[in-house]
Amino acid sequence: MVRGKTVIEKIKNTTSRQVTFSKRKGGLFKKARELGVLCDAQVGVLLFSNTGRLYDYSNSNSGMKSLLERYQQVKEGQQFMSASAQAKFWQAEGERLRQQLHNLQENNRQLLGQHLSGLGLEDLSGLEKQLETSLHNIRLAKDQLTIDEIEEFNKKGNLVHQENVELHKELNIIHQENIYLQSKLNGQPEANGAITSSSSQCSIAARDGANLVRLELSKPHHAEKDEEPESPTLGYGEICVL
Repeated sequence: MVRGKTVIEKIKNTTSRQVTFSKRKGGLFKKARELGVLCDAQVGVLLFSNTGRLYDYSNSNSGMKSLLERYQQVKEGQQFMSASAQAKFWQAEGERLRQQLHNLQENNRQLLGQHLSGLGLEDLSGLEKQLETSLHNIRLAKDQLTIDEIEEFNKKGNLVHQENVELHKELNIIHQENIYLQSKLNGQPEANGAITSSSSQCSIAARDGANLVRLELSKPHHAEKDEEPESPTLGYGEICVL
């Protein structure tokens, strides 16, 4: 018959829980004892029940107290060693960063042509190649920047040119309108002057004649008998209609 798998969870029944505690406690101490004998190890087990009762096992001749003291010493030593190892690590890291900074500063001075006395022919050749590569990259970046600026200026120039063309067209239209208006204004005063003159003459004639218009026919003068009489003419040269 196959034994079912035991579910590991808290036993709710008090009696069953106490029985299980006693069985498991005995088995735990038995395993600790076997481990100490088989492996020649110092084993100590501390166990408190749910009621607060202490159970302990130790295979040390000095008892559980010596094991606890040894445990405390080893634990403190491990913590101290951990802190010491961490300090050494950061010291080594700081030293590495300082050396890296020194190398970068020295390389920068050499690129500027300083501190070259300790360099050999191979080092100087490498430094020269490095400078040529850097100069080439700088020139490429400069040329590209110049090309971009020229393209931008050309775009702005085209926009300004288009705006100038549009403004020139508008200026021509305004100029033509001005010419048309000027010609129209130049012809207007003559007509106005003629109308004003006729109106003034009519006003004078009306005032002199006391609002009366007299028409007289001139007598015909015949030079010869067969001549046709001339058409009668008015006494006044003009007729003003008021």
